[in-house]
Amino acid sequence: MAPPRVLLCGDVLGRLNQLVKRVNSVNKSAGPFNALFCVGQFFPDEPDRLDELMDYVEGRAQIPLPIYFIGDYGVGAPKVLSAVSRNSANQGFKMDGFKVCDNLYWLKGSGKFTLHGLSVAYLSGRQSSNGQQFGTYSQDDIDTLRAFAEEPGIVDFFLSNEWPSGVTNRATPSDIPAGISDSSGNDSTVAQLVTEIKPRYHIAGTKGVFYAREPYSNVDALHVTRFLGLASVGNKEKQKFLHALSPTPSSAMSAAEVSAKPPNTTLSPYTLVDQVDHPKEATKRTGDNELDSQYWRYDVSNKRQKHGNGGAKRVCFKFISSGTCPRGEESCSFLHDADAREQFLRGVCLDFIIKGKCEKGPDCNFKHSLQDDGENNSQKRPGSSNSNANRSKECWFCLSSPSVESHLVTSIGENFYCALAKGPLVPDHVLIIPVEHLPNTLSLPEDCELELGKLQNSLKVYYKNQGKEAVFFEWISKRGTHANLQAVPVPSSKAAVLKDIFTLAAEKLGFEFVTKKFNNNSEGRKWLRTQFDKNVSCFYVGLPDGSILLHLVEENEKFPAQFGREVVAGLLNVADRADWKNCTISKEEETKLAENFKKRFQVFDPNQ
Repeated sequence: MAPPRVLLCGDVLGRLNQLVKRVNSVNKSAGPFNALFCVGQFFPDEPDRLDELMDYVEGRAQIPLPIYFIGDYGVGAPKVLSAVSRNSANQGFKMDGFKVCDNLYWLKGSGKFTLHGLSVAYLSGRQSSNGQQFGTYSQDDIDTLRAFAEEPGIVDFFLSNEWPSGVTNRATPSDIPAGISDSSGNDSTVAQLVTEIKPRYHIAGTKGVFYAREPYSNVDALHVTRFLGLASVGNKEKQKFLHALSPTPSSAMSAAEVSAKPPNTTLSPYTLVDQVDHPKEATKRTGDNELDSQYWRYDVSNKRQKHGNGGAKRVCFKFISSGTCPRGEESCSFLHDADAREQFLRGVCLDFIIKGKCEKGPDCNFKHSLQDDGENNSQKRPGSSNSNANRSKECWFCLSSPSVESHLVTSIGENFYCALAKGPLVPDHVLIIPVEHLPNTLSLPEDCELELGKLQNSLKVYYKNQGKEAVFFEWISKRGTHANLQAVPVPSSKAAVLKDIFTLAAEKLGFEFVTKKFNNNSEGRKWLRTQFDKNVSCFYVGLPDGSILLHLVEENEKFPAQFGREVVAGLLNVADRADWKNCTISKEEETKLAENFKKRFQVFDPNQ
């Protein structure tokens, strides 16, 4: 089978007429091509060009082949992409692109998918701290790509909008375009990611020039990486903005083909030491310096140094996150900090441990205070009473905490209480929460199950009277803090497809649910408790027909904490409400909703 033929393009800037004309010409002379990947800003930078783009989006003009873009910013981007996000056709997890119109796909956030045998990873938008919905990427997007980097197999294409810092280092000076310095690239994050992902081709835009760098070698990988920077469509300097490739997918290549290195191959441009000027030092440190960039993550210059190593300013991320480091403490250039590792195991935010602050704030799932059990710290476990007392002071769900949203509480029992969800997915979206500070509902004593069952059955009857069915789901993280079992009402007409929707979403993420059907809720909960392992994260969903779908999350698996909510949002055609932060209302409105729910639910409430 012939290898796929793809086109690569820089910033489109809304100039789709010119791009389509050029693509048609190339397709006629050298095609047919299977797809076009666009990097850099896709939307116009001027309002008067928006009509040209909308002609294609609204179907008045046709796109000749599938186009995938990541530059989700510019004039008109929020309006167009908001509509795309709400489209029911884009429900669930679509790492292979949200459909904007025929042959136009938006690669949102970050992800990895296979197209015509090619493995494609991407990082959409630009780095920013202002929290925009479109045009920027988040730490979660970065972490997702890091998780993909750990997976077996070679990534054929990595698409980013920004050039990585240092990409022109060790390149032949005569090959570097005018105006591009040795340190060109404004994103160290992209540079770090590309050293971990190790793609065969890295494609970027936004610099306004065409630049095909000499291939460079990767550490711990046999293949080389080629960087391509592409100019913008219709640029005045006549720089190349469209480039054609026909690479054989790495999955179809032999080991000899994968490891072949062209004669002009250079060292990686992202190493910290200039090994060209220091060949003797390079002989023994090439691997160390390049590999180091994959081991450190946090600056600990203000943190107490151990073993008298005052020069060490970074900790080994591998050691803290997994407890082991393949290089060993003696050979590793970075700190194996046992204290930091212990705090991490206690559920403390790693950013808080190392830097003293966390930029995610309430969106972070980890604790933001060091956990100290006193003099016998080494002998006490995170689940001890002292530790729980400390955590309850800062927990959003502990009734004794000053942070609890008490106005949302609708019913309180002996072991559980109910509260309306903050930023509800739909009206009457309820959380069932343990009164005790526990990380999941499956770790409570078995005699608590009777009370939980009564609450679930009461909600089922309450929803049934409205022509709806109840779907229950819980995300259990092994580093979780306070559990909440979510109950969402779904129209009876859509309840039958819940299983198919969750199964499809699981396939998109590359896993399969373990599925069992039970005659009643009690049997299902008993089975869940037999499957539960406190050392493993898991997600389960209880369906109206008595089925339970369970997924035990593997150690290095990247699982989205909002999975359940996002799947149901897709089913209900409210994809824009998948993130609770998009649904927040004032405290006065929340109080009114809670009071109204209590009145309607009172007759069903087992705690009344």
